[in-house]
Amino acid sequence: MSIKLIAVDLYRAQKAVWKLEKELEEATLKDKEAIKRKLRQAQAEWQQLRNIMDGEKRPSVFRKKPHIL
Repeated sequence: MSIKLIAVDLYRAQKAVWKLEKELEEATLKDKEAIKRKLRQAQAEWQQLRNIMDGEKRPSVFRKKPHIL
């Protein structure tokens, strides 16, 4: 997957986290638990995408061209 596509998904996930955080601030006590559960899931997805993005940017040993003598 290209870095650009990962970045788009990462931004979408971050927007979802921001939206749920705002909903949590404005939610009634009755709705807070359900929103907290959704927020934890959204944060986990965001973190997973963030880890993928960091891994894509990091140079890999396997991507290096071999030295030819």
